[in-house]
Amino acid sequence: MEVNTKGRTVVDGPAAGAHSEDEEQPFDGGMTAVPDVDGAKRRNGSSLDSTARMLRAKWRSASLAAGWRFPSDWGLPEVDTVCAALTAGGPNEAVVSGLGRARAASGAGLDETLTDLAALHAVVADGDRHGGFVVPDIDATPSRLVRVTALAWADVALDRYAHTEVTEPLTGLPSASYLRTRLAEVYRGAARAGRTATDDALLLTVSFDLAGMASWPRLAAMILAADALRSVFDGPETTAALGPSVLAVLAVRDADIAAQAVALRREITERMHADPQLDDVSSPAISFVRLHPTYEESCALLRRIGRR
Repeated sequence: MEVNTKGRTVVDGPAAGAHSEDEEQPFDGGMTAVPDVDGAKRRNGSSLDSTARMLRAKWRSASLAAGWRFPSDWGLPEVDTVCAALTAGGPNEAVVSGLGRARAASGAGLDETLTDLAALHAVVADGDRHGGFVVPDIDATPSRLVRVTALAWADVALDRYAHTEVTEPLTGLPSASYLRTRLAEVYRGAARAGRTATDDALLLTVSFDLAGMASWPRLAAMILAADALRSVFDGPETTAALGPSVLAVLAVRDADIAAQAVALRREITERMHADPQLDDVSSPAISFVRLHPTYEESCALLRRIGRR
């Protein structure tokens, strides 16, 4: 990303937050740079002088007070880079952009990232005037800095979103949303061929009665069942987690599906018997479910199955 400021172009750094060596721009808009008292040599903030360390500590305190949720993940190398640049006379936009990218890469939300930026602005702008106590205000933060940070954050966040599989975290299977997407493709394909989706495909569901089970057996049963599902249906079928106790497969309607269902029950049973803690978990119900005539009706069917 390139940012043009007053006729000069600053090239943004990579997603990790490293800044470019292009011409530095002042970190203006009311943010007065902290003077460098000892002139210590730094490399990307890896070694901070006492003034930069004090700035970092104040910034962290202000950010945590403003609602930063996980204190352990606040400190990043890019934080030191910003502090070092401030004590050296003011960072360019690429340094601030690098922080936005790093925040996105570490999982911080946009609101949290911008509040953190506002905390830095408040500390540098008027922290000393209030005895060190500051109230971050995103509306008081220069809009140019907010824009650069937000664009950098979005750049990384959207890239991660575009390259992330839609999976359910416990089982590792695709989510119900992905299954609905595949279902739409099945209906479109059937319509193009002059057939109905019910002629070509069906759902196989695996459901457990886990209402009376403790948390660990519930989780273990679903994980083992998902592993068995992947083992048996290792072809073009679409597997998915529909709900807390329901898994499903969108499969081709053919003679092999019955044999696969038998194999799936055997695989799940073997895995369950191998774990003594799952002795009290009943065998899952494996069912064939006919698709409905329309895509919308089948989506409603998926919702009902997922809430068993």
